[in-house]
Amino acid sequence: MTDLAQRIECRWCHAQSPVEDRNCDRCGAPLDIRDKVSDSGWRQAPRLRDLTEVHFGASTIQVDLGVVPVAELLLDPADSVFFEHHAMLWKEQSVPMSVMSTPGGARRLLGDMPFVLSVAHGPGRLAFSRDAAGALVILPIDPGLEIDVRGHALLLASGTLTYTFTKVPGLRTMFMAGTGMYFDQFTATTAPGVLVLHGYGDVFERTLAEGESIQLEPGGFLYKQSSVHMEIVNVEIAADPNASKAGQGLQAAKQLGSKGFRGLKAMRELMSDGVAGAAEQIIGGGGAALAGVFSSNSNVTMMRLTGPGRVGMQSMYQPKTTD
Repeated sequence: MTDLAQRIECRWCHAQSPVEDRNCDRCGAPLDIRDKVSDSGWRQAPRLRDLTEVHFGASTIQVDLGVVPVAELLLDPADSVFFEHHAMLWKEQSVPMSVMSTPGGARRLLGDMPFVLSVAHGPGRLAFSRDAAGALVILPIDPGLEIDVRGHALLLASGTLTYTFTKVPGLRTMFMAGTGMYFDQFTATTAPGVLVLHGYGDVFERTLAEGESIQLEPGGFLYKQSSVHMEIVNVEIAADPNASKAGQGLQAAKQLGSKGFRGLKAMRELMSDGVAGAAEQIIGGGGAALAGVFSSNSNVTMMRLTGPGRVGMQSMYQPKTTD
């Protein structure tokens, strides 16, 4: 809080708003409730009130929180937004459209990324949704700040932001964790901007201190500040020596997905023979394919994120299908 008689600080984006306001004018977060943080340090993204209005430039974003959330924009002639074309729900006929050149060329197609991004220019109204249940997160970005976002989470970005992408290290992550090959990167250079993201399930955020690390299941990753270092790590899981053979077989079936294409082949054998029936093969060493896949130790792929900076995660991972 600063100057309680006149201003109140938003606990989400730290902007200052008039004390009589119910929502932050910058990010839409409620101003009349305390920020709730779990014992582990995660806090839930603000539960925006239905039809909350957020301003950027001279334009307005109004959030409709139905089963599938919608962001409706009233664009000023001086403002624009860019987005993946399939995210646009409707627009007024008078709203002019153009395309935005994107870096990467053929690498974007290999990474399952849109080859071009669409741009809408004011004046006029238009709306966006992601065709799935979940939560919308509004992230104001100040000059000099860069946000890294998982692929296909973008709903819209203000035209004041610059856009590029970076490759996620590790071919294993691409095949087994479902994160895709690239992160979208958004930077505010000379003017502030705003990002609207769609997260599946609920969205949570945590601020990591300098040198503080967490391990995150890759499908749960949503966004991070560029100051947060990310690397792919394999976490070893030892088998329970006291488990029954059937129990170990079931555990083996669950872990086969981390074994690449050999694991997929072995999984087909498990599906045809039954997990319990295959347990003897796995534990006893019968079956060359299964014996080559499963051993006394296994591992899972995780993201290790090291601060300082903000990290956002989604509580449900929805694989991308067709747009």
